[in-house]
This record gives sequence, C-alpha cells and structure tokens, in this order.
Amino acid sequence: MAEHSLLVDRLAPRIVEEDGSFRTRMLNIAAGMTNVIAMGRGDPDFHTPPHIVAAAKAALDANQHHYTGPTGLPALRDAIAANLRADYNLDYAADEIIVTAGVQESIMLCMLGLVSPGDEVLITSPRFTTYDTAVHLCGGIPIPVPTHEKDDFALDPAEIEKRITPRTRLFVMVSPNNPTGAVTPPAVIRQIAALAEKHDILLIADEIYAKLIYPGNEHLSLASLPGMKARTITLNGFSKTYAMTGWRVGYMAAPLDFVEKLTEPRHTLSINTCTISQYAALAALTGPQDDMARMFADYAERRDYLMGALTEAGLTYGHPGGAFYIYTNISSTGMAAPDFCEGLLRETGVMVFPGTMFGDDSTDYIRISYLQPLPRIREAMGLIGDFIAAHRSTK
Repeated sequence: MAEHSLLVDRLAPRIVEEDGSFRTRMLNIAAGMTNVIAMGRGDPDFHTPPHIVAAAKAALDANQHHYTGPTGLPALRDAIAANLRADYNLDYAADEIIVTAGVQESIMLCMLGLVSPGDEVLITSPRFTTYDTAVHLCGGIPIPVPTHEKDDFALDPAEIEKRITPRTRLFVMVSPNNPTGAVTPPAVIRQIAALAEKHDILLIADEIYAKLIYPGNEHLSLASLPGMKARTITLNGFSKTYAMTGWRVGYMAAPLDFVEKLTEPRHTLSINTCTISQYAALAALTGPQDDMARMFADYAERRDYLMGALTEAGLTYGHPGGAFYIYTNISSTGMAAPDFCEGLLRETGVMVFPGTMFGDDSTDYIRISYLQPLPRIREAMGLIGDFIAAHRSTK
C-alpha cells in the first residue's frame, strides 16, 4: 500500500471521506466496453437547443467574454425573476438573485452562509449527496430524512419532525427529487412550511426539476406560501430543463439582505458564472420554448414505456411524478443493488446506478434514468430482463 503524502497527512478535518469508489469502478468498466447503454447519469441526451447555442456564439462575436458582476448579468436576473413569478408564483426581484456556476455552487454558497460547526441539516433521502459534502465542508452534520416506496418516496412531515433537535439549522427539500423522481404534494409542502415556523428552522427548496412534472402531479414552491420567503432559499437552474448541463448556470433566490451578505463570498468562489453561458441562459428563458416542449414529450413517452416494462419484469418502484428517474426495487432478484449494477454492466453493457450512491442505506434499489432514445431504452430493458431471468434461474 502506498504511503500517504505529506499533504494527505495534514488534510484539514473538514475534508471527510466520500465514497466515490463504486462510481469510479463502474465508469472504468464502461470505458473498456463498446456500445454501453448509459442509463445511470442525470445528463440529458438531447443537444442544447440551437437558439441557445446561437446566443452564446453571438456573445463571443460581440466580445462579451469579460467579467460580469458577481451576482450575474442584470438582464438575466431580470428574466429569472420574471420566470419565477410567471411559472411558480414566486415574488423575487432581480437583486434577490445570484447566478451561480450550476446549482452545485448555489448549494455550497448556501451552506457557507448558514451552517456552522455542529449544526444539523435535514435532507430529503435518498438524496443528491453533494448536499452531504457541502454540509461536511462547513462542519455541519447531514441528517437524512427517509422516504419510502409505499409513499412513492414523497416526504412525510412526521419523519421530518422527529429528527428536529435544538441543533437543527435547516431542512433541504428537493422536489421533484433526485434519485426517486418523487413530487411532494402541495398539502404536504404546506405541512412542512408549518413545521418550519413551529420549530423556527430555515429551508432550502431545490427546484431544479420543477419544469419536469408529469400529469396528475403538482409542484408547489415553498417560498410562495405566506411567510415562507423570509426563511427559504429557492434553487433552480438550466441544466435539466434546457439540456445545458455543461454550460454550468444555476441560481439561488433569497431575500435581499441575505443576498447582499453572500455576494462577496460568491465572488470569492468563482468571481462570476461564465459570461457566455449567461447569455445562453438568457436566450433559454426569453426565446422559444418549443424544443423544451418536445424534450418533455419524449421524456413522458420514455417514462410511460419504462413503467410498463419494469412492471412486466416483476420490479416495483415509486411513482415518478417528475424529473427523469425511476427508483426501482430489485430485491426480488435476490441481488444487492451494487452487485446487480456491476453484473448488469459487465454482462450486458447497460449501466445503471445503485441507490447506495444516493445515501440509501438499503441495497434494494437502483436509479434508472431515461436519458436515451426510446429504441435504446427498449433494447436496454430487453437486456435487463434477460439478465434478471438468468440470475433468478440460478437461485
């Protein structure tokens, strides 16, 4: 075994061990294969719509490649504020918005601004574990709030309340959720708002998937409820809705005095979000939405097919009310999720990820993302069915 370097020996205690080894192993396996059907990552398979790309090119041609202010282009913040008002009934002014390098940077900025050593942060679980890392970096303690398949992985306010302690600083709600696709119903969101007031805790509402809501489900923004704007930070961005993952544009919206306090820390992190990407994001919000409607229609068709195919394969799942994931229970195969995922990749070339990568203590679940064309998804489901049949027959 190699000795630790001097740097690792003197690593600050805020850097905790985060297990990325399984993800790395899966990616290394896939790198040595051809024709892998990737249904694990959360990266849309569509190209960024042409008018958005054209806006970025036009910005370059106009020499718009210098710094912006740390909070972002004024025109973009105006457009974001207008969009939040029109689509989510959220009352934010342009100067209550900070444009960040993806929602990832917004998450880190929030934790830097709010979390002190020893603070507890409640987080919807299974979860996007970037939150854990950000909380750890600030000396805080992430506290998972479990959701369950029987509830379609929607939040249960009772599960939140019984984890609130005098050290609870804030609660992070991600709806629609990654990895489950769960949409927490408006009635439950109102109960969560009441809990926040009762216990005087702060809220982060991560709404990055809020435009991806399927019929029969309803999104309600926490900060639109009476009294909630004062204790809520709303996060959103462009990566998922507009197939702009690599452009790295997200934003946070919060009361003005809080935004002012975080402006210099945001400047310290990266000065500003890529200027060209900001012009692209402006075109995304203010330009035609036809491409987004077509993408969403394709997601809906893929989702409907997958739900039927998984049921036919004898697998259960929580109802995916939004986003583009189905959190699938593979316990009936007799295999633990990490073994299932690695075996499936090695034997069939289909790559999905285990729930253990999303903070799930159970080994019963995998996350399937439907970010491949429907013919490829059909091919993948055929291979998954064959894989399950082969392994069930050996038991």
